[in-house]
Amino acid sequence: MSRYEKVMARIAKGERILIDGATGTEIERRGVPQLDGAWNGGGALSHPDILCKVHEDYIRNGAEIVISNTFATHRQALRIAGEEEHFDAYNRKGVELAIKARAQMGTPDVLVAGGISYWAWTGPWVDPVELLASAGEQAAIMADAGADLLMLEMMVDIERMLVTLEAAQATGLPVWVGLSCKPNDADTMCLYQGDTLADALEALAPRNVPLVNIMHTEVDYIDACLDVVAEHWAGPVGVYAHSARWVDNVCYYDQTVSPSEYAASAKGWLSRDVQVIGSCCGLGADHIAALRPLV
Repeated sequence: MSRYEKVMARIAKGERILIDGATGTEIERRGVPQLDGAWNGGGALSHPDILCKVHEDYIRNGAEIVISNTFATHRQALRIAGEEEHFDAYNRKGVELAIKARAQMGTPDVLVAGGISYWAWTGPWVDPVELLASAGEQAAIMADAGADLLMLEMMVDIERMLVTLEAAQATGLPVWVGLSCKPNDADTMCLYQGDTLADALEALAPRNVPLVNIMHTEVDYIDACLDVVAEHWAGPVGVYAHSARWVDNVCYYDQTVSPSEYAASAKGWLSRDVQVIGSCCGLGADHIAALRPLV
């Protein structure tokens, strides 16, 4: 039985799985500079030791899944940043550093997930036809580098979500889908670009997705998201929320929820049948340590 199959068997039995916390904002907090146009995607090549240490810290605090720092290394972002020629290197090294951290921590059953997004910091949203090709390339690199699964992150509209899913599933690896949500003016919970969360879940239902995550979503919105999930999704669910303040894509921690506060919120989410729990931007290793007793 593979590492991934072991984790899914535990989820099927009702167990809870702890995943990691923020990687991009955490390496930024530790001094890794941003790439102009590709946020905190540069760490794998510019500061690999810091990135590897972040992965190790999460594993040390109990994370059983770590996500590669490749959220911002899709082809469009790297093109805007003037780094497109390193597309293969960023994505391959991102996965390899997570694998290295697993080996150095002596935790062979920890899963390494290849993180994939299409979020745009500057410039237009990527064309779906181009996205199908570029996301397919990115997913194939991660699969070849040894990822156990692929984690789609910040899916913010249905069309591009489904295109990215198709591209990732072509590798044959399992693909989990992460949805980022906020309420619209009518207090209906929606993806960031306006499609309703309910419609997104309905679109995913027939597409062989083992698990959906509500991620990079404000702590205060998670319960409303879980209300929708309970009505429209029959499979396992994960949550990794964010909490921070941003100015021009730079993260500030002065308004970040404390580890104990985050754990108190997470306890409520877990009581609602959430089985995979972690954290996102602004929330680091201390937050994961605070979650560990809950799982």
